[in-house]
Amino acid sequence: MPYRTLCSLCVVGLSLLVLAPTHTLSAAQGPTLTAGGPLAFGPDNVLFIADNGAAKIVALELGAEGAGDTPGTLDVPGIDRKIAALLGTDPSEIQIIDLAINPLSHNAFLSVSRGRGANATPVLLRIDGAGTIDVVSLSGVTYTELALPNAPASNPSARRNPRASSVTDMSFVDDQLFIAGLSSEEFSSKLRAVGYPFASIDSGTSVEIWHAAHGRFETHSPVYTFVPYEIGGEQNLIAGYLCTPLVKFPVTALQPGAKVMGTTIAELGSGNRPIDMVVYEKDGADYLLMSNTSHGVMKIPTSDFDTQPGLSEPVGGGDTAGVTFETIPQLTGIEQLDLLDDERIVVIARRDAGQADLEARALP
Repeated sequence: MPYRTLCSLCVVGLSLLVLAPTHTLSAAQGPTLTAGGPLAFGPDNVLFIADNGAAKIVALELGAEGAGDTPGTLDVPGIDRKIAALLGTDPSEIQIIDLAINPLSHNAFLSVSRGRGANATPVLLRIDGAGTIDVVSLSGVTYTELALPNAPASNPSARRNPRASSVTDMSFVDDQLFIAGLSSEEFSSKLRAVGYPFASIDSGTSVEIWHAAHGRFETHSPVYTFVPYEIGGEQNLIAGYLCTPLVKFPVTALQPGAKVMGTTIAELGSGNRPIDMVVYEKDGADYLLMSNTSHGVMKIPTSDFDTQPGLSEPVGGGDTAGVTFETIPQLTGIEQLDLLDDERIVVIARRDAGQADLEARALP
């Protein structure tokens, strides 16, 4: 998710349960990444990348690497094939994990995995306004590493390896990096707030939701994607879960060591996983745009986020409930998305032939 300048954020207290992170500053060899993960931009060409294999977050001070020769982002048809050719492999061995737009250069950055499984290699790529794809060299980049406390143990034989969900999404707002993911604790779903520059990290907040499609409370399902958004003068995180609850969490409730119940404001349909979210303004109204695996890109008005009562009853049969939405027919096959400017998004669109395209599209 991009760096957003939003209204003043209520500061989450970090004075309790503080643990010292493992952090390093270096410009000699650059960081070592064991796995690619979610991306988020902060100010001044700082790019945060999660390394779930090592259960850490790396803040890269990109400097000149933050911009290619041409500002902006140009459409790149068959970007997965072009990445594969650049990295000397087959397109089937390329997995695009996340997309983030640099708010300064407006270049697109991709977190990519070359290969799959234990032998996969993480690669960071930049696409500029001429459509040039470059591997971002981390050699000599100044960086800070932040180790996550209570990270889940790796279990490659599990249906979903918990370690791979140590960090599922990140967003930077007003000097803080918000982090969603899993922990090793009994209430394993976590939201964390970490000040930047990194100094310390606490055990995070355990979060619970009412999952209407499943008809039960859940504490183990991670937030897959989220955005910060102010509701009624109070900063919230709007979070998307598997099968597909939309939940709001007041930032002031995210205290270290606390257990917090979110408010489920929508059930968007079962058999589905959210992938990416952005919030934007159009014609004087705010909207949340969500890409997902099964139900098309959803455009969700935010006007009822404040007044929508929390769902508390089961919603079966794949039905929907709560805040309303529309599916955007011209946005099909969308996997990743991020804001390019006030009028456009950049998307990774998967076509019927399996090809992935990088495209700038008008906000609906």
